[in-house]
Amino acid sequence: MTTLTPSASPRVVRELADDLAVDADLRDRAGKPPFDEVSRLREAGLPALLTPSGQDSQGGRGSDWRTACTAVRDIAAADSSIAELLAHHHALSWSPRLFAAPDDAAALELRAVHEQWLYGGDIDLPDAQTGTDLALTPTVGGYVLHGRRPLTANVAVADRLAHTARRTDTGEWVVVLVNPAHPGVSTEPAHDPLGQRLSGAGGVSYDDVPVSADQVLGTVPVDEHEISPFTALAPLTRRLLLVQVGLGNAEGALAEARDISRALPRPGSLATLDTGGDCGTPPTDPYLLLAYGELATAAHSAAAVVERATEALAQGLGAGPALGADERADIAFLVGAAETVTAQSALHITTRVLEVTADAPSPSTDPGLDRFWRNARALTAHGSAAHRLRDIGEHYLNGLH
Repeated sequence: MTTLTPSASPRVVRELADDLAVDADLRDRAGKPPFDEVSRLREAGLPALLTPSGQDSQGGRGSDWRTACTAVRDIAAADSSIAELLAHHHALSWSPRLFAAPDDAAALELRAVHEQWLYGGDIDLPDAQTGTDLALTPTVGGYVLHGRRPLTANVAVADRLAHTARRTDTGEWVVVLVNPAHPGVSTEPAHDPLGQRLSGAGGVSYDDVPVSADQVLGTVPVDEHEISPFTALAPLTRRLLLVQVGLGNAEGALAEARDISRALPRPGSLATLDTGGDCGTPPTDPYLLLAYGELATAAHSAAAVVERATEALAQGLGAGPALGADERADIAFLVGAAETVTAQSALHITTRVLEVTADAPSPSTDPGLDRFWRNARALTAHGSAAHRLRDIGEHYLNGLH
């Protein structure tokens, strides 16, 4: 197993991104389960990026989160489906730290690194109005898990699935970790998704699957005021990592479009696309230059907002249980802003690049720019910008958490 070091990771990530970019469009069209891609991630050491070896004496690993976010964003520029898979893994791999006792969390993380686990699943923070599809029933010596989750991250390739479930005896919400290899676990890949076709998402069902006591990571209070600010970072880690996927996808689309526009034959030039060479003179169409100026500005603006949120979340994770409610609220504000700005920019960029490259011959020189647009649509379809903006406004105007 390879474990990345901070100095080596940028080079390794770039090499992996370049490798994924070579056949990204072909793999997207084939839509096969990403077993080979997961092997490439493991060979590069990316699933083990957030390992105990990176933590400081206080248990904080904020600098690792910055590195993980950068890696997800760089991979997304080449293949956002695989970046989403990695993003969910990174967010869920922190579940022991956020929900379990420190000693139990450390032991579980070491085992995960040793056995090269890839995490999947979904963890929601409950409130009094929400429910869960999963029920955990006490039995002699442990529990059994029953129910179905219609859409779960990484189910096609995960080694462990993390979920929130409700205990049937007490009504408490708990976080459980399940081995999907058990015969009582059945998975069903998502069929014909619009975008993010290789992310390994799908449905999962549990038919009285045994769960031992040590597979229950911890209890999640239903009352939001009883949840510690540190534990309440759990959904923010997932959301921000998915923002990195969306931003990387937009940046990848813009870079691909730039290469196409530079290579297009222009009036007065003898070069053609068949020569494979440079056309000699740079593009001078003022409307094309205006379009790329607009798109580059949108990408840089989104990146600035995302980087600020990334820094804030890294500091919050580094603070650990000492994190205060006000600090957590500020982080949520920045993550919500990053989601909103990035969603707008990603949809705009991935749509416009189809227009500015419309004159490119196809299919021989077509890199499959439509996949960037489809992936952007898939990544932004499940969040409500109006709800995010309302929450941001509540925090900014009234100081509400």
